Amino acid sequence: MTVTPTVYDVAERSGVSIATVSRVYRTPDSVRASTRERVLAAARELGYVPSGNARGLASRSTGVLGLCFPDYADPAADTDDDDAAMLYSDQIIRGMERAARRHGYALLIAASLQGGPESLVAKVAGRVDGFAVLARTVPTEELEVISRRRPVVMLAGPREGTDSLDHLDHIEVANEDGQRELTRHLLADHGIRRPAYIGMIEESPDVEARFRGFLDACRDAGVEVAGEPAVRVGMMTQAEGARAAALLCERPGERPDAFVFANDQMAVGALRELERRGLRVPEDAVVTGFDGIPLSRLVRPALTTVRQPMVRMGEEATDLLVQRLSGRYTGAPVSRMLPVSVVRRASCGCAEGRTQS
Repeated sequence: MTVTPTVYDVAERSGVSIATVSRVYRTPDSVRASTRERVLAAARELGYVPSGNARGLASRSTGVLGLCFPDYADPAADTDDDDAAMLYSDQIIRGMERAARRHGYALLIAASLQGGPESLVAKVAGRVDGFAVLARTVPTEELEVISRRRPVVMLAGPREGTDSLDHLDHIEVANEDGQRELTRHLLADHGIRRPAYIGMIEESPDVEARFRGFLDACRDAGVEVAGEPAVRVGMMTQAEGARAAALLCERPGERPDAFVFANDQMAVGALRELERRGLRVPEDAVVTGFDGIPLSRLVRPALTTVRQPMVRMGEEATDLLVQRLSGRYTGAPVSRMLPVSVVRRASCGCAEGRTQS
């Protein structure tokens, strides 16, 4: 039987008082940096996660699930129409909240990891019964500690290649398949021969998979493209999409006949930039996105995209956590791949709203 480490164990291991351990987690700035690091190192070694409240200490249950997400706020988004500009992360949050209510749980969200991921993750994990986290958002060593005490579900991206995280449940979508099918559609049905892919790779396993799908489709069609994105962006926002479109329009040589973006937000920004330059979509250039956020169908021309089941991903993450917590599922780690669908709209020259599963 595994013995759960306590604050007393951390205090003894790090050679400080229980009060000091408490201050490290409650008011870390009040503790000297060297002492704070010693306490946190001891906590990691022991697998200690601070309890969120007295109820949690007594019952080992808080009635709360946690979700850890980076802040994807887009400064270029239209703040007067929040529902239309609902982002990828918002849709997953909606799915988790919906399922959490159904199971009688509340949802605690950590919307940004800036300013010290260790402190923030520890605070969230100590206040919840189960934890969902976007792939590559939390350092591996942090997840190792948390998963000793809480069920953890990884969202998006491929299953991590580290043995230490193989025991975690995992949910992803068919990113590579979706981008491959969308790109094949552009090449075969619209005669595209100079597609330009825009996205970030190293920081996003999902986008990495999408780019592989793009390359596969181009290779199969005999269309030569570079082995890296035409433009790499720092953040996948509307502002970055507009900047990438401008850069590609101003480069020497022929302009791309298709701007293939790694997400819808960037594609929306590009639509506005191309319109500003007097270029018509899709007559002068095709524009596509990925995700299927509500904004994609509201812009003009409506955006051709790959719709992924973001709400369902959040719902399934919650269901998995609840099954683990209730003991209804104690088997091997679950790995689920959710299907996507290509939505053909006016930005590629198709009739509005045609969907290819």
